[in-house]
Amino acid sequence: MKLIIQIPCLNESETLAITLDTLPREVDGFNAVEWLVIDDGSTDNTAQLAKELGVDHVIRHPVNRGLATAFMSGLDACLSLGADVIVNTDADNQYESADIPRLVAPIIEGKADMVIGARPIDDTEHFSWLKKKLQRLGSWAVRIASKTDVADAPSGFRAISRDAALRINVFNVYTYTLETIIQAGQSNLRVVSVPVRTNADLRPSRLVKSIPSYVKRSLLTIVRVFITYRPLALFFYAGTIITLTGIVLGLRFLYFYLHGDGGGHVQSVVFSSLFIMIGGLLYMMGLIGDLIATNRKLLERIIVHLRKLNPPER
Repeated sequence: MKLIIQIPCLNESETLAITLDTLPREVDGFNAVEWLVIDDGSTDNTAQLAKELGVDHVIRHPVNRGLATAFMSGLDACLSLGADVIVNTDADNQYESADIPRLVAPIIEGKADMVIGARPIDDTEHFSWLKKKLQRLGSWAVRIASKTDVADAPSGFRAISRDAALRINVFNVYTYTLETIIQAGQSNLRVVSVPVRTNADLRPSRLVKSIPSYVKRSLLTIVRVFITYRPLALFFYAGTIITLTGIVLGLRFLYFYLHGDGGGHVQSVVFSSLFIMIGGLLYMMGLIGDLIATNRKLLERIIVHLRKLNPPER
């Protein structure tokens, strides 16, 4: 059994040594533990430093392509290197590396395909009140969309089995955290959470440049998640609300019309017709989105099949 710990990096020369110093070289259940660094177009000496610090594998993007792309590049590399389990962690030493055995245990025991490390968000001092609430909101949205019980969906500290890694495809260039969980849930993979510890903040978050930006990106990600993976439910509920509003406006006009005052409420008829038409369009968008989602699932199965037909040499 081989475990590969992957670390996406962008200009991490100041923190990488601290992170690597705590990573394990031996984990119960594995006869090989290797490290892989994905240098996402760093302008410092991150890649060279990783090699000097004893990292087994270093891959490099010529330009910055984003965290999600770096994550996927790491997964592809780990699969090619014959990993049975992949652990993803951050280069800023946010997560306690001593919890890696706890993270991989459910996969070794055959109880999970993906394990998400749940941070003590409420006790994390450098998280603002608003960020904590957004973390909770994002996790709730992911639980609804994925039908899992993930406690901390935005957490990047996670363990992934080989079979789960074969099935993952990320389209969001901003972050991979929410989308991968939903994909796993929609693919009937077993996703569980385990509590993990965090370390002191070494540097400001690269993803959270400002609270307004974080709010915007988080909300857009949540909406996009529902549109991509639960389009029928999303558009059905939205269409139903708008259609019912149109019906209420129509009944309002009918009420005044039957009482001889219909001429002064023609606007209700106009808005009623408009709302009912929009509701119908949303129903149609939901059906089309559901067909597209079905096609996406078929394409994912084809990709998994092709990957299994060309296994790497171990």
